Amino acid sequence: MTIQFNCPKCDALIAFADKHAGKRARCLTCGELFIIPAIDGEQPRKIEPKIQKAEPVPGFYRAALVDSWRLLVGPQNSASLAFVIAAVCFRFFLDTGVCCVNYISFVVFWGWLLGFYLNIIYETAYDIDNLPAIYLGTSITFVWYIIKPLAVFLFTMAVVEIPFIVALAILKSPDLAAQNSWPAEIVLQALFVFGLFLFPAAILTMAVGKDFTLLRPDYVLAPMVHAFRPYLVVAGLLIAAGILEMQTQQYTGQDVPAAAGHLMLNLAVQVVAIIAMRSIGLFYRHYGCYFAW
Repeated sequence: MTIQFNCPKCDALIAFADKHAGKRARCLTCGELFIIPAIDGEQPRKIEPKIQKAEPVPGFYRAALVDSWRLLVGPQNSASLAFVIAAVCFRFFLDTGVCCVNYISFVVFWGWLLGFYLNIIYETAYDIDNLPAIYLGTSITFVWYIIKPLAVFLFTMAVVEIPFIVALAILKSPDLAAQNSWPAEIVLQALFVFGLFLFPAAILTMAVGKDFTLLRPDYVLAPMVHAFRPYLVVAGLLIAAGILEMQTQQYTGQDVPAAAGHLMLNLAVQVVAIIAMRSIGLFYRHYGCYFAW
């Protein structure tokens, strides 16, 4: 049996199987959190964002490095994990030899996956300790679920890399190109790495705050300064996922042992990425008092 009701914020029509009654959920249109009602047409109860305390909440390291592994073994997460595994396997073995098909599959795969990552951050920040449910939507909304996360990640990366982009434009200008000395390369590399270091705080702002105007330097830097060591854990996990991803390969006709090894590495990337995204949400949950917004 299906329960249909309207979002308490944007009035969008929402439907869930009755077995989910009483559970937390999120409107895919506006992001509002609510409790799924028990009967058709009943007004769902909003989940009000918690009031941030003046002091950090203890237990971040255990939550991020120990408790996060429960996401991978809990039966309530089996459907989400199965879908991620299926998507990784489909992407791994899909090599049509036709460039446009491969590019489209790449965009679809990463667009959906980045949306899944954003949902992990958002729901973890608001005390939901399970993996997000899988929403594919209709043909139109499915495209939106792909384009929007890609745009959010690319925009956020561009913002944090503004110092690098400006320095690159200056140091690589025709007037200075002949002076392409090693100090200039070191400056560029340092600015690029610094931008990557800012990225977890910035993508957290976009996932939870949902407003690009919040990407102010003081808003992004303040939590990092006040909780520097926990932030190192968050950044380290995300960097580890990125490094692993750079080592991955798709199936290109390798023998069975080699193909199995490459596929396992692709799956390992998602394990680390899921834990990294949860750690970003936990950073807000435990150190939200340092976020000005």
